[in-house]
Amino acid sequence: MKIRFISIIIIISLLFIISCNNEYKFTLEVPKNTSLHKTLSAVVKEQNDKLIDSVHFFINGIKSISSENATAFNTQDFGVGKHQISALIFYPGKTKKINNSFEVFASKSPEIYTYKIINSYPHDTKAYTQGLEYHKGFLYETTGRRGQSTLRKVEINTGKVLRKIDLDKQYFGEGMTILNDKIFWLTWQAKKGFVFDLETFTLEKEFTYNNSAEGWGFTNSGEALIKSDGTHKIWFLDVETQKENRFIQVYTNKYAVDDLNELELIDEKLYANKYQQNAIVIIDIKTGEVLGVADLTDLKTEMEKTQKLVANDEVLNGIAYDKENNRLFVTGKNWGKLFEIELIKKQ
Repeated sequence: MKIRFISIIIIISLLFIISCNNEYKFTLEVPKNTSLHKTLSAVVKEQNDKLIDSVHFFINGIKSISSENATAFNTQDFGVGKHQISALIFYPGKTKKINNSFEVFASKSPEIYTYKIINSYPHDTKAYTQGLEYHKGFLYETTGRRGQSTLRKVEINTGKVLRKIDLDKQYFGEGMTILNDKIFWLTWQAKKGFVFDLETFTLEKEFTYNNSAEGWGFTNSGEALIKSDGTHKIWFLDVETQKENRFIQVYTNKYAVDDLNELELIDEKLYANKYQQNAIVIIDIKTGEVLGVADLTDLKTEMEKTQKLVANDEVLNGIAYDKENNRLFVTGKNWGKLFEIELIKKQ
């Protein structure tokens, strides 16, 4: 009886082993870290060398060209940041989906810039600057804080406010941009933006954004609205519907760059204030790669020669560009000056 029992146990064990060997066990192998301009290979392997009919690969949900159990792709096509890769595996009578991820860094360290002051102009010390844009000879500015958020048209040389409206006190105003004779204005945490007529400052519509974390900086490319949300992501919105269509991620060759705030698009490069760093990050608008960093720390020091900045948040914020005359303007929250500067690459 004992021998029979042992025999049964052995048979059951053998059946279990055979059954396990009949199971398909897949892995999706891809390098965890790489850089732009690199070609990566992703490979599906079956642990027991069993037959695979075909594999369809998807990167960030987009189907990639595949060849049997492997695919190759260039990181340039997807930009820097963290990306998801999936493999839909077809094998005898069944399908299975497995996932992995990889992270792409910039291919080189960013260039470092300093600056030269060309001119300085008066700026309202009560303007907690969130958005700044040059348009047809004037500056348009949005300011923040609940109960103090405003939209303004400003004369550059004098700092005189020519037109101003207040935002509803329940909202904390953020960045703005001008396109097609409309002013698009974000709020901070309300997941809501507003569209105003450029000439009259009349409110025309509201819109919501539900994918991005918050509303911070705003600019446009003429074809899309471009939005920061305080993270390392930059969002692209449809001009007509303001729907968030996609995003890029912003990385140096070492890490993701978060706290991206006020934005300006200049010569196909995105200029972004890094909140509380008194710096401007220069970003490749297609890939998210950080191309340069402008250290403007001393500009705050220059500001403090004539004005004592008390609060920790009274930092550099506000970038505007006069394309016709190649003038770059910057200011800060509650700063008494608007600076026209030239960025100079360090040797």
